[in-house]
Amino acid sequence: MDSKRTLNGTFVTVTAFTALTALGTPVAWAEARPPVVRTAKWTTSAKPRPPVTTPNRNKKIALDQVVQRSWNLRQFHCLDNLWTRESNWNHRARNNSSGAYGIPQALPAGKMERAGHDWKSNPETQIRWGLAYIKGRYGRPCGAWGHWKSHNWY
Repeated sequence: MDSKRTLNGTFVTVTAFTALTALGTPVAWAEARPPVVRTAKWTTSAKPRPPVTTPNRNKKIALDQVVQRSWNLRQFHCLDNLWTRESNWNHRARNNSSGAYGIPQALPAGKMERAGHDWKSNPETQIRWGLAYIKGRYGRPCGAWGHWKSHNWY
């Protein structure tokens, strides 16, 4: 059940018990009037946060890894351009004609297993592998992006 339905369906019951006193001493409950009970419906205008979409979530993972490598924001922009063209940041993207797979479009796809056994389903593993591949082959993401612009592949 999402939070909006929960909040809209929640009733807050406020119960107030009033102790009657007679000359400063509390009256026994048996002698007291029944407690006053007041109920009200509470609603909120707050809307639940939408889930983070996969491309944005995967970009955040990549940005964190780019920062860990001490690469600047320009390098991340090159990486964003590159992987948007390759897979649109979809960690399940598959090129049916070549067999390339994942965010970095590894070919053959099984190469990513070196980064982790969960390479088929974990975007973090794919990004880690892709950044290591880019570093080894092109030095930095802008080098890979420049090659992609010249050859339409990297």
